[in-house]
Amino acid sequence: MLGYRFSQYTPPPDQQQSDFDRLLKIFMQLVLITSGNVSEALQWMTEVDRQHKITTPNYGMGDFIEDLKKRGYISDEGPDGQYKLRPKSEQNLRQSALEEIFGKLKKTRGGEHKTHHSGRGDEATTDRRDYEFGDTMEQIAMTDSLRNAQINHGFEEFLMTEEDLEVVENEFKTQTSTVLMIDISHSMILYGEDRITPAKKVAMALAELITRKYPKDTLDILVFGDDAWQIEIKDLPYLQVGPYHTNTVAGLELAMDILRKRKNTNKQIFMITDGKPTCIKQGIHYYKNAFGLDHKILHRTLNLADQLRKLKIPVTTFMIATDPYLKAFVREFTKANNGNAYYSSLEGLGNLVFEDFKRNRRKTL
Repeated sequence: MLGYRFSQYTPPPDQQQSDFDRLLKIFMQLVLITSGNVSEALQWMTEVDRQHKITTPNYGMGDFIEDLKKRGYISDEGPDGQYKLRPKSEQNLRQSALEEIFGKLKKTRGGEHKTHHSGRGDEATTDRRDYEFGDTMEQIAMTDSLRNAQINHGFEEFLMTEEDLEVVENEFKTQTSTVLMIDISHSMILYGEDRITPAKKVAMALAELITRKYPKDTLDILVFGDDAWQIEIKDLPYLQVGPYHTNTVAGLELAMDILRKRKNTNKQIFMITDGKPTCIKQGIHYYKNAFGLDHKILHRTLNLADQLRKLKIPVTTFMIATDPYLKAFVREFTKANNGNAYYSSLEGLGNLVFEDFKRNRRKTL
């Protein structure tokens, strides 16, 4: 290009980001890792500041803590005076997870799940058809209808009849009910690997995605260890791994109970786990075996997979492990359910959940 000289580009420093915003990103990551323990996160942050000088002479940790309180991120108004997260922080965590895992998304109207069917929906297509009783005025293709009237009745005296009308065919949109199962057994932090934090990020991102992009859908979240129980979206930052075995049966049974109450035809289960089922409940007692795949536990788990298949509820399993015998279990479970299975590293977990969620949303089950 004549008149231009090219050299290596050095981006200018980010002068738009304030000291508070810069420290807030670090704080939010630490809060997630500490399962919502604000005091512990601030202690870690102070140690990071000691080692890496993340504050400045004009803006110290004390200033940052005061700004967190003033801007509504934390509060110390409880009876014990301990710092706690406020709803603004919980919303910020979900938003950050959405942007980190799924990228920037624009808010759209509800019911945006595409299908292969046409009908009354939000998005117009290029297809046209004859007017039928019950079609609304908004659906009428005026230009095409006027052209038909002129062709059928001439130009001298304008006349339009029902036979001249054409309507724009809209794309039919559908809704889906999803249950997200999160494994909180001890193996999620075993061998020094933090697997629960990425799982929480995925769950928060999925919750924010549905809330913003698919507001007519339903998302229920449950966790499973020795037992299974339902949690709210606001509880996700505080989720902790316990000294539990993996009762996959209890999680699937609770998911089935939840989905029975949903009126949507489209239903699905996402299960994030890193290990084999090691526990079932028999009456008031627990049957446990953490050493390999137990035939008794496996039989109950596969029976549930088959029941879900008959109910047309697919289970998509995201296995955070690469052990051959675990893969063999997942393949057998997936075959019984006719569902989907993915074997993922922690770094790729978010992208897999997003892509598979989008594909499942386009199906009418």
